[in-house]
Amino acid sequence: MHLRPSGKTLLAFAFSLLSCAPVSAQQESVLQKVNLYIGTADDYGQMAPGATLPYSQIQVCPDSKPRQHPGYDFEVPAISGFSINRLSGVGGGGCGGNVSLMPDATGDDVRLLKPTEQASPGCYSVQLSNGVHFSATADRRMAVERYSFPDPAQAVLLLNPCSAFDKLFAASFEQKTPSMGQGFAECANTCGRGRYHLHYRLHTSSPFALDTLPDGRLRLTFPELTEKDVEVRIVVSTGIAGELDKIPPQAVWQTDFQTMAERARHEWERLLSRVEVEGGTADQQVLFYTSLYRTFHSPFQVTDRYIRHYLGTDGKPHQSANGEYFSSWSLWDTYRTKFPLITLLDAARSKDIMQSLAQLYITGKKDWSTDYECVPTVRTEHAISTLLDALRQGISIPSLSDAYPGMVREVERLSLKSPDQCLEASAEFWALGQLAGELGLKDDAARWTRRGEGIFDSIWPREFQHIDETYTKMRGNGLYQGTRWQYRWGAPMFLPRMIQMAGKQELAAQLLTFFREELYNQGNEPDIHVPFLFGRLGMPEQTGDIVRRLATESITHRYGGNDAYPTPFAGCAFVNQPRGYCPEMDEDDGAMSAWYVFASIGMYPLVVGEAVYELFPPLFDRVTLHLGDDGQTKVVVRCEGNRSPLSGNSKRVRKVTWNGRRLRSYQIAVSEIKQGGELVFHF
Repeated sequence: MHLRPSGKTLLAFAFSLLSCAPVSAQQESVLQKVNLYIGTADDYGQMAPGATLPYSQIQVCPDSKPRQHPGYDFEVPAISGFSINRLSGVGGGGCGGNVSLMPDATGDDVRLLKPTEQASPGCYSVQLSNGVHFSATADRRMAVERYSFPDPAQAVLLLNPCSAFDKLFAASFEQKTPSMGQGFAECANTCGRGRYHLHYRLHTSSPFALDTLPDGRLRLTFPELTEKDVEVRIVVSTGIAGELDKIPPQAVWQTDFQTMAERARHEWERLLSRVEVEGGTADQQVLFYTSLYRTFHSPFQVTDRYIRHYLGTDGKPHQSANGEYFSSWSLWDTYRTKFPLITLLDAARSKDIMQSLAQLYITGKKDWSTDYECVPTVRTEHAISTLLDALRQGISIPSLSDAYPGMVREVERLSLKSPDQCLEASAEFWALGQLAGELGLKDDAARWTRRGEGIFDSIWPREFQHIDETYTKMRGNGLYQGTRWQYRWGAPMFLPRMIQMAGKQELAAQLLTFFREELYNQGNEPDIHVPFLFGRLGMPEQTGDIVRRLATESITHRYGGNDAYPTPFAGCAFVNQPRGYCPEMDEDDGAMSAWYVFASIGMYPLVVGEAVYELFPPLFDRVTLHLGDDGQTKVVVRCEGNRSPLSGNSKRVRKVTWNGRRLRSYQIAVSEIKQGGELVFHF
């Protein structure tokens, strides 16, 4: 039976905090504005509230029975166990769900007591129907789980070494010492594309006896246990057998649970404090900081001071010589918003992330995942645009020149079978041309730019210029996940060519029609940049009004992720509750969260790779960004004059100034923003 929580219950969950460690009042104020239950119910976001760190491949969380894509479903109290990893809102059948532990003798009917459930950044806890209390925290490669049993004599854990959200190809587990076992799992990635390889060690605070049940699960009992608590620490490696031997046994237990939880909370506080917002409603602030939190879930850091080698996409071990290696990509969704935001707010990490992404072209890259992934992952197209954008934001990418031949091979195999593939290919050739120019390859830059323009000029007039009755049909003419109305704006770097073909006034009028007739789809990525086109068509005031409505108001949504709704959905796309998104709306590994952050702060990267922001009034009265490796470069975005960000009758912006200088357009280069200053919208 599904639990349908009341409004009071939802409010209690929205601000519940696990008291893992003492923090300052300032830290509490930031962490309390993160509601980990947003988007965790049914198919309204596909999120999970598990214990994790920024960029950690560990996320400890219960798996509901039946489960949703990430394992957890807020509305289903029955569970199959607690697993250690998952991807965030990526759709498909989900990915991860390994090393599931159930604190029960049979595991047949164990439920979460929902009023006891608490989650905050870095921590999770809950009381179970069998009397066991569970709590968890994490670091980047270790799950830390504490089970408090009512009776030490009845302490038992059921380990499922074959647990996985998608297909399992191989699994093993064997006890190595009285308090440690070692396992392996090889599993399908999202949508069954490619495989990831997980090696792990399971350490227990008390020696365990191991026996096998008829269904293949392993039963751990604790004959020497005298207290109620059993702590389990599960350490994972980067896909290579033997790498776990490099971690000293004492390192696993050198830090106690409480200290680890405190470290996790402080690390989240450090990142979330990169942005301060003032004004707006309480719900707006919770939505903002929850979205900011989810932006930093991935990619996963897979090397550290102990383990320097990782499994490359060529199936061979590689060493991370300079900095850390990162993996787990869903770039089809996240290249538009998430990675530009990470590069803006966490430039120090972005250097290693982009170097890791470039390395894929050297070890062997496919658009989807390969058979040799060191962590769960999805897909990697649009990496060229992502790298170009980071480079133009000032990120150093040492292996970019070495990666360039692989990029050329990638664009040369791009499919041009459907209109949307042609648009995406034109954008990729444009990005490669821009990148070639940055590398000093002038002939290549001209060549790839012409190729992109040629593809665009061949497809846009034929498929997208002349609007007819077929434009509202989802998947029409072979389109992947959208209508022709939504895809026609899909290559914004070629907007000048669209203007040349159709006329600026005509395009502007069509864009107004697009929103007036509710043809836009906030629930999927192909057109999420479209509200920010108005400034380049001479109507910048439209962007602020439309973005405010999309982010704060109930609107009519005609489309889901794969088709039109049988009955249009009327409601807010972003809500502070478990059903926090539109039906079928994937959060997509931070893509939608980062969109909400950009929408809130008044800046958006319309063309990924230009490193230019479109400007519009923020949702908040004042936003302060702390940029640079040390967070010491300050940018203030504020509104001046009689203006309410939530009012539909707001006065129009008279001018926009940057450090007192009036801007000629509603645009600013990211390089200017990164120098610090004050951006003011004058009403």
